[in-house]
Amino acid sequence: MDFWEKVKRDVQKGFKEGLVFVREGVAVVKEKAEELTEEGKKRLKIFDMNTKVQKEMSELGGRVYALDSNNKNPMLDKKVKTTIGKIKKLEMQIAKLEGKPMVSAKTKSRKRSWKAQSK
Repeated sequence: MDFWEKVKRDVQKGFKEGLVFVREGVAVVKEKAEELTEEGKKRLKIFDMNTKVQKEMSELGGRVYALDSNNKNPMLDKKVKTTIGKIKKLEMQIAKLEGKPMVSAKTKSRKRSWKAQSK
């Protein structure tokens, strides 16, 4: 086999190997792109929920302020309770999306009680 035939064969072999490598790379890039797309969607959903929480908190603050002006207990108001329920639901959904374990309000109050008793 002469030199030119050897070069042609080596180039073809290199081209085929390179093509296989590129195909594998494309598969990896495609998979990563899908992962990043899913992560982006998740982050956008969390941002949207945080915006809703902010809106609910604003409404809650306004409602509590109005009730305080009338010397009424805000925790007995139906709208206040409903808004608090919405906020807690959003908080749980956000924690679930973020992959964080959610500690219930009862558990938090037990921890506070225990801390207060131990002092």
